[in-house]
Amino acid sequence: MNKSIQAYVEFPYRDPAGIRQLFGYFADEKWAMLLDSGKTIHKAAKFDLIFARPKAYISYSNDKSYLNGFDFSLSHNPFEDLRTFYQSGLKNYAPLPQELSHIPFHGGIAGYCSYDLGRSIEEIPEVAEVDIHLPEMAFGLYEWAFISDHAHQKSYLLQFNAMEESTWASLIEEFKQYASAKQTASYPSFTLTSPWQSNMDEQTYKAKFKQVHEYIHAGDCYQVNLAQRFSAEFNGHAWDAYLELTEHNQAPFSAYMNLGQQQILSLSPERFIQIKQQDGKSHVVTQPIKGTRPRSKDPLEDKAFSDELLSSEKDRAENLMIVDLLRNDIGRTAEYGSVTVSKLFELQSFISVHHLVSTVEADLAEDKDAFDLLENCFPGGSITGAPKIRAMEIIEELEPHRRSIYCGSFMYLDYRGILDSSITIRTLVTEDGLIHTWGGGGLVADSEAASEYQETYHKLSRILPILAGKH
Repeated sequence: MNKSIQAYVEFPYRDPAGIRQLFGYFADEKWAMLLDSGKTIHKAAKFDLIFARPKAYISYSNDKSYLNGFDFSLSHNPFEDLRTFYQSGLKNYAPLPQELSHIPFHGGIAGYCSYDLGRSIEEIPEVAEVDIHLPEMAFGLYEWAFISDHAHQKSYLLQFNAMEESTWASLIEEFKQYASAKQTASYPSFTLTSPWQSNMDEQTYKAKFKQVHEYIHAGDCYQVNLAQRFSAEFNGHAWDAYLELTEHNQAPFSAYMNLGQQQILSLSPERFIQIKQQDGKSHVVTQPIKGTRPRSKDPLEDKAFSDELLSSEKDRAENLMIVDLLRNDIGRTAEYGSVTVSKLFELQSFISVHHLVSTVEADLAEDKDAFDLLENCFPGGSITGAPKIRAMEIIEELEPHRRSIYCGSFMYLDYRGILDSSITIRTLVTEDGLIHTWGGGGLVADSEAASEYQETYHKLSRILPILAGKH
């Protein structure tokens, strides 16, 4: 990098609401992406990140990789191609100053993997209907980002590659104009033009629940995550819908991404995998959610719900099954003997639900990298069931439609090897005038159909009625 060009420019601090306001100027651009820590700062998410205008991008659909901006031979194995894509960007990496070492992203790739990318790893039958044509994977290589550090109340525009001096100067000026603008970016108001329609009514859900139980009692599996999908027609812009939803949600792993033909709106409370550099090693953390109760405005009732969840043997057993699955998944790329469970059955309370969250940690083996880890762990075990492959086969058989982005992952991987990712639950996608979202839960031997069916609605209690206008 030309040493006369600043690596970063500090801007007036923007809180999460201010970051969303700033992202509004980019929300209509293809490949623009926001990683959003929510209305209040959850201990798991202390930064907001804006990405836009990638130097290059890669996607994967129907067994093929597609590349723009770089020139290398594609293997059409998504994780191999994503590794090469990432390595291609490293060639022009310009490290940030040491005083910004705490910033979570120092240039690299950001994007998503859909649940259906799991088909590139495992042989899964093709039964469910494919009616959403979102790429199974899409990542940009971003030369710059705008990042707010909420712990220190600092905001920065940062560059990570050797940009042209005139391009960088123009970008700084653009952000200065946005910072001083008296009007925010506006978009056509989002409105539903039809009621939400599920792809399963209650009777159908209970019939599929019965089939899951039959598989469990036959010894095929211990747990299966069964989800229903809700769809509606709409007018207006998806960004306006996201702003409406964030008024009523405080999810620490929220995200928005514009793919042009589709927009993804995620209000996820769940981390998938994190890689931190710690004591000279790549340290891996995953935090599966299993166990849910609704919130109540009545403090006594709310406490009763959380106490009930903490003492529930069924929910603890369900959580433990997934902890064991993830220990196994992570262990395939971990340093021998390093896998530990640092927290088991921790209560975490969000705006609409209480959850049980456990934490599994390990050190990555020296001969493995983030792409090996992702390939061995994807999709996240908390949203498949156990054993994973058999659970995925049953999901494909019983859910009428492919999951698309639901239960996939938003993520970034920076040039230092730092990764963070979500599980895309409480997530919506738009395409061709339709908006879709999903609600599901893990079914085990002692699950009850009526309560599991109702739980899918608890999880969407700050999504379905909000967009339907029933505040």
